[in-house]
Amino acid sequence: MGFNTSLSGLRAANTDLNVTAHNIANANTTGFKGSRAEFADQFTLSGYGLVRNAVGSGVRVSNVAQQFSQGNIDPTGRSLDMAISGSGFFSLSNNGARIYSRAGNFQTDANGYVVNPQGDRLQVFPPASNGDGFAVGTLTDLQLLTTDSPPKPTSSVNLTFTLPGNANPPAVGTFDPSDSNSYNASTGGTTVYDSLGVAHVQTSYFVKTANPNEWTVHSYVDGVATGTPSTLQFSSSGALVTPTDGKIPLGTFTPSTGAGTLSLTLNTFGSTQYGEAFALRGSTQDGYASGKLNSISIDATGVVYARYSNNADKPLGQIAITNFVNPQGLSSLGDNAWAESSASGLARTGAPSTSDFGAVQSGALESSTVDLTEQLVNMIVAQRNFQANSQVISTQDQVTQTIINIR
Repeated sequence: MGFNTSLSGLRAANTDLNVTAHNIANANTTGFKGSRAEFADQFTLSGYGLVRNAVGSGVRVSNVAQQFSQGNIDPTGRSLDMAISGSGFFSLSNNGARIYSRAGNFQTDANGYVVNPQGDRLQVFPPASNGDGFAVGTLTDLQLLTTDSPPKPTSSVNLTFTLPGNANPPAVGTFDPSDSNSYNASTGGTTVYDSLGVAHVQTSYFVKTANPNEWTVHSYVDGVATGTPSTLQFSSSGALVTPTDGKIPLGTFTPSTGAGTLSLTLNTFGSTQYGEAFALRGSTQDGYASGKLNSISIDATGVVYARYSNNADKPLGQIAITNFVNPQGLSSLGDNAWAESSASGLARTGAPSTSDFGAVQSGALESSTVDLTEQLVNMIVAQRNFQANSQVISTQDQVTQTIINIR
């Protein structure tokens, strides 16, 4: 009995040393979670249960528990390096099987899929088909686009300006864009784009009418008139009252490039009539030319964007974070990966920074949670336990030898 008891202590101490050695070996492993050996004592039961003066029969390893504490987040400057700040795991697909990891050292494979060093594909929520948000109920592999961003034709020209309150009708009564005496002010030209991404110049001309606080606006694209002249009416305090929403249809323009017809709207909301001089305070439009892929970026909510040279940002998906009621019940697969088990509870997947899901930090990695100082102390304690149990065996051997030698 005594030998077996001490032998169980040796086994327990050896397991403790193995766990400590495993932790120390992974002190620099990205996303590694340290473990600890947990023990339980053993008693021999009689036929009627545990007797009052029973002596314990040793120790056993009851559990090797992984500690899912937060590791330090170290910046790397590489956009596909990701760390989770908070609880949860990256969701990965291993040939269709779902696995989970805290290690965010991702890269792309030959087909542009984002994978970990073992080739498991990162899972994301794809963009919704209606372009509004993401399909949270669906998971798909994240694939980075390498194609050009297609152009977007301009549909709205947004101008914010101040017209002079003391203006008089121009000297030349008939409007002619080539004669500056036939209009009071012009925008100087706003670049707009057709469906092929070819740039054109849209210019608005402002003509003061004989009526108080009233102006006429003429629109030209590449020197060609679009639509019919429209009226702007201001209040006595200089605020725009007509049109009430500030929007003026500019008609259509058919480019000579073979592109589709441009149908433009001028948005003048926020424009005023003040002072003695014309001022163009803002000029924007919603189209753009084709663009080359510049970079990939990921925000704190896990949305992956492809950013192009034409300033267009295309969302490719939102990183899926998975959490469990009992992360310690996950089955370790090695390679910084875990799988769901009956002890962990069912996987719950959601968007980063929502509910109890952690935030995603791009350009950083979560370091190992192993504290080398703590592990070295644990190693000394386990070593002393091993030595003590060995000494007990040696002592029991001497006692047994003495009994055998009794005459």
